[in-house]
Amino acid sequence: MKLSETIRYIREALALSQNQFANMIGVDRLAVTRWENGGSVPNRIAQRKIYDIVKEKDVEMSAHLFRDIPEHKEKDGKIILYHGSKAGIHGDIRPISRDRCDFGKGFYMGTQAHQPLTLICSFERSSLYVVEFDLTDLNVLYIPTGIEWAMLVAYSRGLLEQCADSPLYERYRGMLNDYDAVVGSIADDRMFYVLDRFFMGDITDRGLVESLSALKLGEQYVALSEKACMNIRILERREISELERTCLTNISEQNRRKGIEAANDICREYRREGRFFDEILRDVR
Repeated sequence: MKLSETIRYIREALALSQNQFANMIGVDRLAVTRWENGGSVPNRIAQRKIYDIVKEKDVEMSAHLFRDIPEHKEKDGKIILYHGSKAGIHGDIRPISRDRCDFGKGFYMGTQAHQPLTLICSFERSSLYVVEFDLTDLNVLYIPTGIEWAMLVAYSRGLLEQCADSPLYERYRGMLNDYDAVVGSIADDRMFYVLDRFFMGDITDRGLVESLSALKLGEQYVALSEKACMNIRILERREISELERTCLTNISEQNRRKGIEAANDICREYRREGRFFDEILRDVR
């Protein structure tokens, strides 16, 4: 993403001349010319004013912001993925995320660029990384969409501690031990909402699985071992401007609202089918 191209896109989407656009922001035409030519960048106040115009005029930004990001694809065991960083990657890639991530400590990558972008858009020094992950000679676990995925996430987040002496707990505690990487559905903030409802006993496992399938959030590839991390190559880093981050935040909020509405409808449809989380735990005690 280039800020100069984003500004030009917004102005042209509004069918405004540079002079008209400059008047709306409160700058002179030459400033807009320099912004669009990449000779300078608008300060944060100007970027905020541009965003206010985007929001007021309801300019569609999704297609533009994601338009020139290299396509997710796989060939000869190598796959193009996306990683969002709040402050940039420094030094070698390592499996050092927080313990309580979906699959524990690792280096997380996704198959859809918008997913990591919307997670990091509120951080001032955030960047999107396009990476190539070579799966050759790695021991990879693929977790299908379903209750198995949900229970592994539950274990990783510490939600199975109440049955720590059960075979169920031992199953998930050791599930990833022998693997270099794991691949499973992404749980963004829309899915967190559904997962929390499941763990709190508001919806059944059937409602959870149907919601997960319907939201189609893509997959995450997690490098768990140092060996897997050595097979990751950074192809491109894209810094995100204030204007772009603000637009992405708005897109993220809209997607979250739509996703939660859709998930609620699905959970209501399947409210009488399946088992609740406490029933699953009770059955293994």
